[in-house]
Amino acid sequence: MKREFVPRLISWNMTFRCNLHCPHCYIDARERAARDELSTEEGKKLIDQIVEVSKPILILSGGEPLLRDDVFELAQYASRKGLIVAMGTNGTLITDSVAAELRASGVKAVAISIDSAVPERHDAFRGLNGAWKRALDGIAACRAHGISVQVNTTVTQQNYDEIEDIMALAVKEGASAFHLFFLVPTGRGVEIKDISPEMYERMIERVLDIIADAKYKLDVRPVCAPQFMRIASQKGLDVSRWTRGCIAGLYYCRIYPTGEVTPCPYLPLKLGNIRDTRFKDVWFNSPVLNELRDFDQLGGKCGICEYRDICGGCRARAYGLTGFMDFCGGLHEPEEQKGDYLAEEPWCPYIPGGRGSGGGGDRRIETEAKAETGQ
Repeated sequence: MKREFVPRLISWNMTFRCNLHCPHCYIDARERAARDELSTEEGKKLIDQIVEVSKPILILSGGEPLLRDDVFELAQYASRKGLIVAMGTNGTLITDSVAAELRASGVKAVAISIDSAVPERHDAFRGLNGAWKRALDGIAACRAHGISVQVNTTVTQQNYDEIEDIMALAVKEGASAFHLFFLVPTGRGVEIKDISPEMYERMIERVLDIIADAKYKLDVRPVCAPQFMRIASQKGLDVSRWTRGCIAGLYYCRIYPTGEVTPCPYLPLKLGNIRDTRFKDVWFNSPVLNELRDFDQLGGKCGICEYRDICGGCRARAYGLTGFMDFCGGLHEPEEQKGDYLAEEPWCPYIPGGRGSGGGGDRRIETEAKAETGQ
């Protein structure tokens, strides 16, 4: 049965410009905007093209989206077109008046990054003294104006042991959701020493135990860690609350500041540019996206895993760790790709056992076994 893949979530990196200098930035954001970023009118055309396909959640991101003079105009335009508008921001620029403008322009939710429960650690990671306090002030301003707040945290060697403290802080500050991001080697992120696969697995288990215990009144989700669906299933949790582990190219994509479409922010493959190709043509006709939607194309153990339908492995991590990734965070042409986005998930320790009906892994293993034994 053919699946119908339409965007449910789109991230638009509106600008390269940012007031911080975070070591894990996937687009290597800088102080100045690039000259070829989409203009206001081009941004509106992008929104028009998106609604031709579906009416997803549109995340306005960056860099720092609040550094664009037209951010409220574009947010309002998207909202009036029927899109659910959210924003991903470092929170340092959200004052009471900014929060009021966000609400008036139709922004429903704001995701603010918090990397530590200790102010000095967050500030050091973000490269700005006072960033932690300003981010919390931003959360408070959004809450005061009725905007839902999600706290985003990227797990690193430095904050690995304080994730629960950050969750507790999120609850204290009135956040309704907490998304824990796992590092993908893209942009400046290639310079950071990642946690080990074992630490990765343990962290997912810890987060899922917290979800199962309902310890915090938060909507909690691991991000860039698709095997959380496999672990949740093994723990007997109801996975129907989540769509799938990796949704890149299936229900999600990213728009680069200059108009290129990529499967996700961490998989820097150019699929087409909305300046010369309509979004619907990119979405439905891209060979890369159609490969990602065919789970039979997955390589290695991901291709025979019984959880491949609900997990899929991180395609960006497979790409990043099977080839050279540019430090500059530049985009790659598919025909000149640097790695294999269909390779097995390199950070997943699970060995497929061929049990269960999640992805037909048992049938594939049986077929391959018969071929090898000549049966």
